[in-house]
Amino acid sequence: MVALLTLISQLIEFYIWIIIASAVLSWLVAFDVVNLRNRYVFLFGDALNRLTEPAYRRIRRILPNMGGLDLSPIVLIFGLMFLRNLMWEMLGPMATSGMGGY
Repeated sequence: MVALLTLISQLIEFYIWIIIASAVLSWLVAFDVVNLRNRYVFLFGDALNRLTEPAYRRIRRILPNMGGLDLSPIVLIFGLMFLRNLMWEMLGPMATSGMGGY
């Protein structure tokens, strides 16, 4: 059970890094540091967008419109961190007690 919790925790952490990479790339594109006309940058950005946009869309429906400021990555990161901590708090003691929930 601990191995499963660790795997889920690592996947959540990996997704948080994908969110950070997506935000940084969007800033680099906005400030014209990188150019989306480069095929590899476009493919990388498209992959990040496909991985993050479904989660962002759900959050953007709830958040009020802040103009040009998009808070959905921050809300998603905090939500994932909360979920990971809650998972360890609720299921961690049961997994490490040696009983395995029986």
